[in-house]
Amino acid sequence: MPTDTLIDAKRAARAAGLAAREAGDPRAGLLLAGHVLERFAPPPGTVVAGYWPLGREIDPRPLMLALAGRGHPLVLPVTGKRGTPLVFRRFRFGDRLDAGPFGTRQPGTGAEALSPDVLLVPVVAFDAAGVRIGHGAGYYDATLAVLRSRGKVIALGCGHAAQRAEHLPAGPHDQRLDAIATEHGVLTA
Repeated sequence: MPTDTLIDAKRAARAAGLAAREAGDPRAGLLLAGHVLERFAPPPGTVVAGYWPLGREIDPRPLMLALAGRGHPLVLPVTGKRGTPLVFRRFRFGDRLDAGPFGTRQPGTGAEALSPDVLLVPVVAFDAAGVRIGHGAGYYDATLAVLRSRGKVIALGCGHAAQRAEHLPAGPHDQRLDAIATEHGVLTA
């Protein structure tokens, strides 16, 4: 697919996903947590990278809280320059978070850096093949490429069921998700 066509197709998919997200139930994160814990719980002791939700993104914090209660170390992403891999720093509920770029919340520079085994990845749109459209800055694609080059890492997309598309465009650098969790269940790609 020519680059301009790919960019336009992703832009249209992003707009549709953002519109679908606006209608999402704010309590959907509780349902998502139940589905993941039942069908896709990470192995004991694995480091899980969560995210602090922006706007109407599905809220992964109920899942993160449950995983912390099961002994999983949690990390949150720290955002650098556009398109660079994310750095993950240790997070515990109750920790102070700093304001990050784009309205994100992230641990301070004094928090321990850890490499995650499982990433909860926010989606703007997704399809059954594991293709994900994000906000367009390339952070998660760059991050997954680096982490996967080092070994096994699981990317679990998190979104509202209404954000599912029939088919999404993907370029050569786009990293696919291993599974997607919504308020309706877990779909493995």
